[in-house]
Amino acid sequence: MPLNLHLSKGRELARTAGDHASDMFAPLTVIGRGLRHHSAWAKARWEATPKERRGPTIFLVAAMGLGIYLLPHGLLFALIALMASAAWVGRAPKAAPAPPEPDVADIKLTALYAALTPYLTGPEDLNPLYRHEGGYKDVFRSWEFDGEGRLSRLELAYPAYFTDTEPAARARIEQVVQGKAGRAREYRFDWDEESNKLRIAALAPLPTDIAVQRFVAAPGEIVLGFTDEDGSARTIPVGQGGAVTQQPPVVWRTGPRSAEPHLLALGTAGYGTSSLIRSIALQALPFADLVVIDGAGTGEHACLVNRPGVHTVETSLHGALAALEWAAQETERRLTALNASRHAGIAPPEDVTRPLWLLLDHPTELSELAHAEGRPDPQDLLELPLRHGRAARVTVVIADDVEARDRITPTVRATTRARVLLGPTGPEEGHAALGAPLDIVPAAHAPAGRGYARIGNSAPVRLQVPATVDPLDEEAPAPLRDAVIALLPHRDTRTEAAAPAEVPPRPVVPPAVVPGVPIPPVEPSAEAGPGVDLGKEHPALRFRPLA
Repeated sequence: MPLNLHLSKGRELARTAGDHASDMFAPLTVIGRGLRHHSAWAKARWEATPKERRGPTIFLVAAMGLGIYLLPHGLLFALIALMASAAWVGRAPKAAPAPPEPDVADIKLTALYAALTPYLTGPEDLNPLYRHEGGYKDVFRSWEFDGEGRLSRLELAYPAYFTDTEPAARARIEQVVQGKAGRAREYRFDWDEESNKLRIAALAPLPTDIAVQRFVAAPGEIVLGFTDEDGSARTIPVGQGGAVTQQPPVVWRTGPRSAEPHLLALGTAGYGTSSLIRSIALQALPFADLVVIDGAGTGEHACLVNRPGVHTVETSLHGALAALEWAAQETERRLTALNASRHAGIAPPEDVTRPLWLLLDHPTELSELAHAEGRPDPQDLLELPLRHGRAARVTVVIADDVEARDRITPTVRATTRARVLLGPTGPEEGHAALGAPLDIVPAAHAPAGRGYARIGNSAPVRLQVPATVDPLDEEAPAPLRDAVIALLPHRDTRTEAAAPAEVPPRPVVPPAVVPGVPIPPVEPSAEAGPGVDLGKEHPALRFRPLA
């Protein structure tokens, strides 16, 4: 007999013996399954019994066991009852295994494919990439999900006839992708127009626990905030959460050799434009003089009053006009002095080489008030500092609401090539504010200080402004207030301890100008030092060495 016949016959005999054995031992299998169920039930009840009740429970069980033992044929009846109960409980077959959990990629990518189909399908296309009965694997080339099951990276193909050069068409696709992938995160969209591919990447949130501090930067360099690793060419050490970490900064370089000497920051209310002004002021104070105009009049910059290096902090229209007129005359005076020094071949005086910063917070509100009163627009007085500020070492920083962009004069918009946009905005507002299309879709809810920055002709990058609260705001966290106070030139006697003796005092600020009321002379005191005048007949400030 061939070997294969012997093997097949042996397999049949083994299968038959196994079937008979299973039939023979089926009752024992059922009883054993019931006993396992009873033991599991007893173990669960014992673990659920409180410790103070376990002693009485053991006593009661022992008493019942003794009673059964003393009864005639009690043990036999108990064994029969236990076997019958186990057979009854074990008669049910094993529970069917739970169905496997559906694949996250199949669910979410199928929904995304269906949502993109109406926008990426042409009625005249005979073989469309996106069709109602199609699958996402035909157009989605690669994808990744994070540990929480959220889409983190995706590459898809789209038809060649899709108008990927139109911002409106792109915005529709980006809105659909963000809606299906999650609106709580930001996404970067890389449109490859040559290959008809779109690469989508979810961006990690930027750190929000970095307070304002003395950053490692050269004089004239301002750290606007922090960005992604690929958005900056360097990193700087910063204090974060009680430790020192390396973070990539967004650096704005100012001065006579800067290609972008002025900054325009627009933002949604409550997203930190005033905090950005305070952060810039604290960084510029060691090497520059400041003139601050608070157009909103909310007192956000009252912490800069009576500080060395701060000429004035104005909140009224009359004071703002007087300060800006002086700034225009000062710019012209600096230009004249610098030109004379170049012709004479001598070093320019120190009072014309020390940088002067004009910080304006919400100037459009003062512009509306000036138009109502028939007075000059404060923005018109900025034309000379804006156009000739780089040569005269004058830097202008303007922060305003994004809704007031149309009320900003064309001169301001044309000369402020460094741009900052704070808060969640749409693609059209982002393009108008930054001067370039934004390839990042903002999240639905963003923390204060979150936005985007564009320096000159570079690509926009994400930005997180360091936390710079108003130290006079009692509702602000104490550590953040202390961080701002530590950077101020000297202590304010209104809310802080007396200044140390070695710190030079700040000169007396000239009184506010009221129309029709003569200005009384200000007598300098021994503690305050010489008086300060916005005119330049005499040096306005005692210059300090660079910090």
